Amino acid sequence: MASLNVGSLGEYLREQRRTAQLSLRQLADAAGVSNPYLSQIERGLRKPSAEVLQQVAKALRISAETLYVRAGILDAERDRDEIETRAVILADPTLSERQKQVLLQIYESFRKENGFEIADPGSAPAATDVPVPDVPGGARRATGTDIGTGSDADPQQTAS
Repeated sequence: MASLNVGSLGEYLREQRRTAQLSLRQLADAAGVSNPYLSQIERGLRKPSAEVLQQVAKALRISAETLYVRAGILDAERDRDEIETRAVILADPTLSERQKQVLLQIYESFRKENGFEIADPGSAPAATDVPVPDVPGGARRATGTDIGTGSDADPQQTAS
């Protein structure tokens, strides 16, 4: 099996689009890509970039990593655990979108701290949102605000 299976990616995208009850035009508009280009991707005639896959995944509300694996951008075996963890977090209906993003940022910071690369460096959190888990008193964002510690500490005193 070749590392690039664009046909399988296209079939998967079509299935996800239909499950989301979106027309090809609606998905193209939501993802910010042209209708003909998206049609070519679905038919296996074009290999989309990681950026386009990320836009499509966001529009479909699915994991971009899943699309990266199907497109051959990520190695499924090597990155499977991270992808599964991220997919479970993103699929949890009890969390808000903001909570999911914060949880993913914390997860990525721990993986990086433990020497594992983030699978998609293009989606790394902005410097102001990177959690700093080893600060005494609980996890704090680089902005100096506490995350879930219940602390009322003065941000001027807690910022490093």
